[in-house]
Amino acid sequence: MLVTGKSILDAAHKGGYAVGAFNVNNMEILQAIIEAAEEERAPVIIQTSEGAIKYAGIDYLSTMVKLAASKATVPVALHLDHGTTYETIIKCMTNGWTSVMYDGSHHPLEENIAHTKAIVKIAHAAGISVEAELGRLSGVEDNISVSEKDAIYTNPEEAKIFVNETGVDSLAIAIGTAHGKYKGEPKLDFDRLKTIKEMLNMPIVLHGASGVPEESIKKAVSLGVNKINIDTDIRQAFTDGIKSVFEKKPEEFDPRKICGPAREMMKAVVKAKIRLFGCNGKV
Repeated sequence: MLVTGKSILDAAHKGGYAVGAFNVNNMEILQAIIEAAEEERAPVIIQTSEGAIKYAGIDYLSTMVKLAASKATVPVALHLDHGTTYETIIKCMTNGWTSVMYDGSHHPLEENIAHTKAIVKIAHAAGISVEAELGRLSGVEDNISVSEKDAIYTNPEEAKIFVNETGVDSLAIAIGTAHGKYKGEPKLDFDRLKTIKEMLNMPIVLHGASGVPEESIKKAVSLGVNKINIDTDIRQAFTDGIKSVFEKKPEEFDPRKICGPAREMMKAVVKAKIRLFGCNGKV
């Protein structure tokens, strides 16, 4: 069933667990995620980046996810990850997305507030949830690129002002994670997370969670993270699955026999993440 991101995350906030938000680029990735969520009886958030929309087409992604959600017996939200333009965000709103993220983290606080507030007004009028970001993660994800020197941790006081002014439904914060692959082991600022959660008392989002040690993820969830984004780990599983086919049978040319094993490897990764986040058995 297709639901809003707010309904999923409010339940996670009250229940003290996190929900996986997995990025989708094609049919096999979507199938792997939905099958994993069904088997684990977990709510799930299907994310599309602006890059994914450009690659697969907004109509294709919308139709695929809505079809999958209509057949699913677990709650499914369709979320725009890192929306940077009004044009993309409005297109998603009018094509079935039930949740959008406006990423104005590169703007000064007041400008970020103004843009986010405008998006919230439009989205809420249409019954669509809004996630925003305060602070900047280093790393690269599609068309988002931030150098380590430009990464800024989220200021708790600014976060409180931001949420009060904008009325967003969830907030992505920067506490030491990064987009893409890590060069070393990430060190998360758990004290900052705890302070922000206590001040805001709302769903908190953690981006750049692929590659973060499991113990750090568990602690982040215990301190109030309710949505955890996973993209790189799925891409890696997809690639590993395809490589495994060609290592055993270099002459293989049937896409079904190439993508099938990749789908199974992605499914295993998603199931493991769902259990790690604590949202298994919540449906």
